[in-house]
Amino acid sequence: MSDTATAEGGKLTHRQILTVLSGLMLGMFLAALDQTIVSSAMKTIADELHGLSLQAWATTAYLITATLSTPLYGKLSDLYGRKPMYLTAISLFLVGSLASGMAGSMYELAAFRAFQGLGAGGLMSLALAIITDITAPRERSRYQGYFMAVFGISSVAGPVVGGFFAGIDSFAGVTGWRWVFLVNVPIALAALVVVSKVLNIPHTRVEQKVDYWGAVALTAGLVPLLIVAEQGREWGWGSAGSIALYIVGGLGVLAFIWQERRMGDAALLPLRLFTRPVFRMATMVTVIQGVGMFGAMMSLPLYLQIVKGATPTQAGLQMLPLTVGIMSASMLSGQVISRTGRYKAFAVAGLGLMAAALFALSTIGVDTPMAVVMAIAFVIGLGLGSSMQTLQLAATNDVPARDIGVATSSATFFRQIGGTAGTAVFMSILFGTVGDRIAAAVRSAAASPAYAAALAANPGGMKFDINDTSALAKLDPALARPILEGFASSMSTVFTVGGIVLAAGFALVWFLKENPLSEKSALEQRTEETRELAFAH
Repeated sequence: MSDTATAEGGKLTHRQILTVLSGLMLGMFLAALDQTIVSSAMKTIADELHGLSLQAWATTAYLITATLSTPLYGKLSDLYGRKPMYLTAISLFLVGSLASGMAGSMYELAAFRAFQGLGAGGLMSLALAIITDITAPRERSRYQGYFMAVFGISSVAGPVVGGFFAGIDSFAGVTGWRWVFLVNVPIALAALVVVSKVLNIPHTRVEQKVDYWGAVALTAGLVPLLIVAEQGREWGWGSAGSIALYIVGGLGVLAFIWQERRMGDAALLPLRLFTRPVFRMATMVTVIQGVGMFGAMMSLPLYLQIVKGATPTQAGLQMLPLTVGIMSASMLSGQVISRTGRYKAFAVAGLGLMAAALFALSTIGVDTPMAVVMAIAFVIGLGLGSSMQTLQLAATNDVPARDIGVATSSATFFRQIGGTAGTAVFMSILFGTVGDRIAAAVRSAAASPAYAAALAANPGGMKFDINDTSALAKLDPALARPILEGFASSMSTVFTVGGIVLAAGFALVWFLKENPLSEKSALEQRTEETRELAFAH
């Protein structure tokens, strides 16, 4: 494939692109599936490892290493080539998954999940960078639709598979929950084989220093902020520990910006990219979209499980309309962008649909029919499928071919940052308001004869801990009702805030300038640049 690609000036055929895509989709499926499969099984895992109070650290450790390694993969792949870095990412993820499946304590699991995250940081961003390398912007959104389909399928398959393995005692002689991690092993092995065989694209080495001090400064800036984002609700946002982490993180971010200025072109995240209006605006909207998107995708399954009483597996299946929406919109927008070369309308429509859907979610309550909830989830999917890949396309179309890796990883990195912040804020709003909302609902219900009768029949029935909602299923329906109403009311506030955030993104995306889409892939552009340099000498 390498010879053909080089002979034709770096242009790959549709069949060659689909062959490369098969390996990339396996890698991306690993990363996307892992985010959802573990969350639905984490409570069972924590119970088994006697570490319920430590369960957040297994998630935080993975999140920190995955987020931090994302820009590093982008830069290193620009320097040393996509294939070796992608194989490294898959290998690290494979070893981390195997180790996580054998963890004997919550501390071990957190350490192994951190190692797994080192691989995860490259799986998503490098897959997008490689497809950007081999496809011209004009036709790229057609292929990115496949990635969005993988993203959508994993959002349904994760909770279903995670719930299944968490719910069985053992499978093939191994404890059920361990398969949540071990299921990655055959997929990762297949990805290694496929990528080794098919990912043969030319690489023009860039002679540059690696910005290791930038990586150190970024670590010093982000680790404290990610920790406080994950743990702040429990510690208290204004506690001495949280304030200390804000200060350390802020100093780290300032040190990182100073170091990136000093390094110029060799920077981990070259600041000159942010002088480009389209890249800058697409990145800003991507962060806002990340806040709203992750907020919705974390809160909606909680509504289904707590208020509607669904199991994680059922909640995963009930999110199927979201996946159908993502796949429909990404495929349709990809075809239209490929034919017309116009993309801004999809970014605008996507943010608008997501904002409208979250405002619609803010109206749902305990008795809202499931058909209404699933219809709104479908609209969220339409918005995501229309805008997510379009913003990526706008950002990468605006940068030189030599910066494709770092530009793509930047987009993934900032979306993750937005998602982390969104999840932290929305979960804080939920758990910060739910106690008062439940108390108000209980006071309101206390006047009804049905509630008084149920309370008399169950004198110990109101002992309820918001951190363990499994007790709701055992409560008398009359006693459970005000608790469900309290949760639904708090989630309504969460969705309203999410709608406001996405409405701000919708207002901002109108200012996104629509540059003409290039007809040449980054690979073709680099091949031409190399030939021109050779001719000049």
